Amino acid sequence: MRPRLICPFTLVLYYGVEIHTRARQFMYNRLDLEATMRSIRFTLALVVFISTLAPVSAQWLNYPTPGLPRTPDGKPNLSAPAPRTADGKPDLSGIWDMDNKVPCPPEGCQCELGQQFLNIAWGVKDGLPYKPGMKELAKARTKPPKIDEPITKCLPIGIVERHTEPRLRKIVQTPGLFLILNEYNASYRQIFTDGRPLPVDPQPSWDGYSIGKWEGDTLVVETTGFRDGNWLDAFGDPMTDAAKITERFHRINFGRLQIELTVDDPKAYTKPWTVKLNQILVPDTDLIDFICLENEKDRAHMATGAGGK
Repeated sequence: MRPRLICPFTLVLYYGVEIHTRARQFMYNRLDLEATMRSIRFTLALVVFISTLAPVSAQWLNYPTPGLPRTPDGKPNLSAPAPRTADGKPDLSGIWDMDNKVPCPPEGCQCELGQQFLNIAWGVKDGLPYKPGMKELAKARTKPPKIDEPITKCLPIGIVERHTEPRLRKIVQTPGLFLILNEYNASYRQIFTDGRPLPVDPQPSWDGYSIGKWEGDTLVVETTGFRDGNWLDAFGDPMTDAAKITERFHRINFGRLQIELTVDDPKAYTKPWTVKLNQILVPDTDLIDFICLENEKDRAHMATGAGGK
């Protein structure tokens, strides 16, 4: 098995986001060509530099996943039926990555970004139902150098963006509690399945407060109590403190997990809307710490590079 590669911070922000941002601004007819060429030249210089970085190698990256069904030649059988816990419920445990990746250019790429990391509305007919001013807010957020984006500041990113962010997530399923562990900033999320209600008037949180219950073979999770100003994707689509997120987790087979996610945010959108986030199991590996602020020196260069100084 080839070594796993961790998407470098700058590569995610510029190569995956800024070039795609330019395409979106063409659609909006708000493109500043001179600024765009400066940004793209800076982007390509960063890509050339990052392409020289060595792949990550660490402990347990080739350790066989316990209980994973395998074909006669020893390869993971990801089309096998979904596993179940002792009480008969689907077991969602595993290490997961985003499907629906942006194709690599002909020369290849060090990491692949999910379409919905760049644009949560990818595949949504007619786009998102913005309230007045929200579409303009998203446009303004995509203008370079994007140094106010939460991920650019190494701040936490919301639960929606973490489903699509190009680093792995581990689900740990126990009676009464699901944990989602994230490579990004070694962060975590708790989903309580012990019957408790959602809190009333809670302290606003980056991740909100999550409770779940089973409906057949689907885990239905409701989350409220968000802090204001979260981003749903790298294009800056907004989420406010009035949002309620409903996720429906369904493990299709051993190797595929589908999350049907509904955003109901009356401050930002005229009606609720739903997307499907397809996840794929990553076998025989483990999480690698990615602490965004560790030796982080990119943000200052992003501002000066995109400005052509």
